[in-house]
Amino acid sequence: MTKRIALLGHPVAHSISPAFQQAALDACAIDARYEAWDTSPEDLRIAVERLRSGDLLGANVTVPHKVEAMRLVDRPDALAERVGALNTIVHRNGLLEATNTDVTGILRALESAEVEVRGAEVLLIGAGGAARAVVVAMRHAGAARVVIANRTPGRASALASLGGEDLDLRYAPLDIADATFRGAANRARIIVQSTSLGMRHGPDEQANPVPAELMHPGQVAFDLVYVPEETPFLRAAAEAGARPVGGLAMLVHQGAEAFRLWTGAPPPLDVMFEAAREALAARSAGAGSTEALGGPEDG
Repeated sequence: MTKRIALLGHPVAHSISPAFQQAALDACAIDARYEAWDTSPEDLRIAVERLRSGDLLGANVTVPHKVEAMRLVDRPDALAERVGALNTIVHRNGLLEATNTDVTGILRALESAEVEVRGAEVLLIGAGGAARAVVVAMRHAGAARVVIANRTPGRASALASLGGEDLDLRYAPLDIADATFRGAANRARIIVQSTSLGMRHGPDEQANPVPAELMHPGQVAFDLVYVPEETPFLRAAAEAGARPVGGLAMLVHQGAEAFRLWTGAPPPLDVMFEAAREALAARSAGAGSTEALGGPEDG
């Protein structure tokens, strides 16, 4: 019997996950289909219950369902509980287990770019759903401090519990004229951009929250947006001599970890990256996305 894997979100037509996940299944000769299920919030409970069917291996979950779906599964793991959101559901023996592979995707994207997180000071732009996974990833990797810059201080401080006792979490206004923000940008070894700013066809596709004058050589600039591959933020980083890291690696790596959990097979990363880039090229005139982690509407 052909197995199935679902993508639950609303909307999902823009997603490139079906392209690279199906390519991986085919490359591994796994008889399964990866399907996009456009699921409205009012239909989420029904969609999650469908995952208990014997032909379903599990699902990816994207915006706007990552938090709400936590209440509908049987066994969210410690990582999903810590982030407060899931993005992967695995069907095992009639039970729905869940985790958050966004954290793994962030860490593996940085690792593949040879970025050392341990002991680093990190400036995190944004305090939405994507930022939650970033804070947990930085804590896991041993960052010394994360400064969260957001336009709304209350949303930034709401992430305080994610740091635990071993990560120094601080806050700054997202304002390039503010001395606290400028100081955090200057000290940071890694700057992570977790909002939809600069996303093609997003609300402000020309925006860059950290101008080149606040970045310098020796820094890493990591943008979770993956369309376009060179965002205004990454372009400014390159101009300043900082090292830009785009969001596509994070998207593929989080998907690869989900693939391993569903199938038990090693994910064919080369195949997945090739299929993801082909899908992006084919949709170059379409909407951009922070689909893997969600954007500001998720937090």
